[in-house]
Amino acid sequence: MRPEIGSRREAPGQLRWRTHAAISRVSRSRVLRGRKPRLLLSGAGVSLVGYAALAIFATQQQFFALDYGARIYVAMLRHELLNLPMRAVSALGDNVGLIPLILLGSVLLWRVSRRWAVALPLLMAGTGALQYLAKWSSHRPRPDLTPLGFPSGHVLSLAVFFGLMIYLIGGASRRRRRWRILAWAVCVVPVLVVAFSRLYLDRHWLSDLAGGLAVGVAYLLLAIWVVEIVLVRPDRVAGAARVADAPVADHPPAPSSVSPGGAPSSGGAPPAA
Repeated sequence: MRPEIGSRREAPGQLRWRTHAAISRVSRSRVLRGRKPRLLLSGAGVSLVGYAALAIFATQQQFFALDYGARIYVAMLRHELLNLPMRAVSALGDNVGLIPLILLGSVLLWRVSRRWAVALPLLMAGTGALQYLAKWSSHRPRPDLTPLGFPSGHVLSLAVFFGLMIYLIGGASRRRRRWRILAWAVCVVPVLVVAFSRLYLDRHWLSDLAGGLAVGVAYLLLAIWVVEIVLVRPDRVAGAARVADAPVADHPPAPSSVSPGGAPSSGGAPPAA
């Protein structure tokens, strides 16, 4: 007697459990152990450690000589004709400048990456909460003695926005290298100019700017890890789980053979002539 076909097949419930377990192991491995996750998480960790060191030293006035020297140097460059342009440039890091940038960025990203087009406003909203928490925890005054100076919120927000643009341009652009470098320069220049304007307007110490850059880079790298690594895997897991939940046939139909004459044969008596 031939063994019954499908007698060694696993039960549907056991098969689903094994599929879910395998998918879970692969998902954890890709989230934490892949090359890209390791680079993003290690970069974010280094930036966070750098920010923590800056925050500790800045609150203890360990950068006083550097900060005061930079303040004196910038004061020598002040001129009444530059006051209005510097205020206008500095406004790029305020809500009046950030909101149009976010809207424009979401519109442009919609054709390139809809996931980032939706995530960008949420990402930038998070920078507001992050800078408030960071300023409140350090409680360091500004050069003009107004409170909440460390870190620079302007630099933090612009580092996140333009840093994301640099990342997406580098990963998605198929143009020549010189055009990519030009696009990167266009993204870097506003951050540097706004940072200088904050020094010029006597609103921040030099260490405030470094702290804003460090925490902004850490926040951006973690956001990229979440959006492109963590949030992608559940979608794939759900798709695989739906396949696993599909009903499984216990006894698949026996394969039919085709006779030389072209008529299918099931192994029974031949058709009558």
